[in-house]
Amino acid sequence: MEKLRIVFMGTPEFAVGILDTILQNKYEVVGVITAADKPAGRGQKIKYSAVKEYALDNNLSLLQPTNLKDESFLTELKALNANLQIVVAFRMLPKVVWEMPSLGTFNLHASLLPNYRGAAPINWAIINGENKTGVTTFFIDDKIDTGAMILKAETPIAQNESAGELHDRLMLLGSETVINTLALIEKGNVVTTVQQDDSEIKTAYKLNKENCKIDWTKPAAEIHNLIRGLSPYPAAWCYISDKGEEWNVKIYEAIPILELHALPIGQLLCSKKEMKIAVANGFIQIESIQFPGKKKMKTAELLNGIQFSGEAKAH
Repeated sequence: MEKLRIVFMGTPEFAVGILDTILQNKYEVVGVITAADKPAGRGQKIKYSAVKEYALDNNLSLLQPTNLKDESFLTELKALNANLQIVVAFRMLPKVVWEMPSLGTFNLHASLLPNYRGAAPINWAIINGENKTGVTTFFIDDKIDTGAMILKAETPIAQNESAGELHDRLMLLGSETVINTLALIEKGNVVTTVQQDDSEIKTAYKLNKENCKIDWTKPAAEIHNLIRGLSPYPAAWCYISDKGEEWNVKIYEAIPILELHALPIGQLLCSKKEMKIAVANGFIQIESIQFPGKKKMKTAELLNGIQFSGEAKAH
């Protein structure tokens, strides 16, 4: 049995959960690679990645290259003398990096590959109305998320589950799957499965302003899936206009209501505590919303301080 010397590569909170589990299971992590610090927020203060915070708290050797092909970085990486690299939510690696350790480099991806390769697998599984998803470990090759698969673990997606809730569950499932993968590699028992490509494969495209905008002409279920698939981050958005004013709002929680009506699409219906928006096959009842310059709030709280006319529309 070969003793593992691991270099871990990752950036967000999701990766921290996995790294923590690796250490809790007494594996040796000889180094951590994460994104370079960058200014964030209104004050443009320098922000550390979640993985950097964790590495510093746990006295782990840390590298933050801006260029993964840089000679000095490659020298430092080689000096760590790892025999295995693990990648969780990092970035594409050059061949010179993923080929370096004798036991290879494996990635944990938050989908059931080959479906949802790409940047936002958790979001797109919900947006597309899937009823199950999972995680996959695979050895990295020269394309994105296409390498030979080691292990998969599956989980159902609940009907009203948000991307945030699913993220937390997949972090736990991913942690278990990484530990099971490490056990196989340690014992030399890995059997891989090559990913089969076909025209039905769904992609986890990068999220942008355009694909996060709500199209109120879509059916209620599709709109509901978009809202929960983007909650809490980056959040589905639309415009609401009333009495000559227009606001760019984020919607975090909603309930689809299937009902026949003759109202124009996008029409806002408000009572003292409820806000509904008319769609082709019913309504979307807004439960949690954020107006510009305000905090995220429950709809009832918002309607305490703002009144809409019968002309108000979402678009």
